[in-house]
Amino acid sequence: MQEAALYSPELPRSASAEQPSPPRPAALSAIIGRIEEAIEHETAGIRGNPDFDIKASNARKSRHLYELNRAIKGLPQAEVLNEHREALTRLRGKLADNEKALRAHLNAVTEVAGLIRDAIQKADADGTYSVNEFGAGRAA
Repeated sequence: MQEAALYSPELPRSASAEQPSPPRPAALSAIIGRIEEAIEHETAGIRGNPDFDIKASNARKSRHLYELNRAIKGLPQAEVLNEHREALTRLRGKLADNEKALRAHLNAVTEVAGLIRDAIQKADADGTYSVNEFGAGRAA
């Protein structure tokens, strides 16, 4: 019975519990800094570590993006841009480098996949039943 007396759902919540305080500029700077670190880590990993876990890196970037979106929600966009212009410019450059590394990685993966596909096709086709053996594609 004493436990029931301690629990009282009708107690009013404090005003600070109902509405979170808007993010401080320092908090937004910290979030941008974490995003920069994640991007730098991914770029370096893609360029230098064949065992780099891209899936885990994408999950980390998604969490940071979610955190950033929550932090800037309700803030005037012009104010955010003005206060964090330098950090956002720096982040944009790191994102451009990251995009180059991702494109190079994707191109390499595509090329390797093509080589493997071609090798499998050559191994499977001994020429006995190929379309080319029956004259398909030849001019009549």
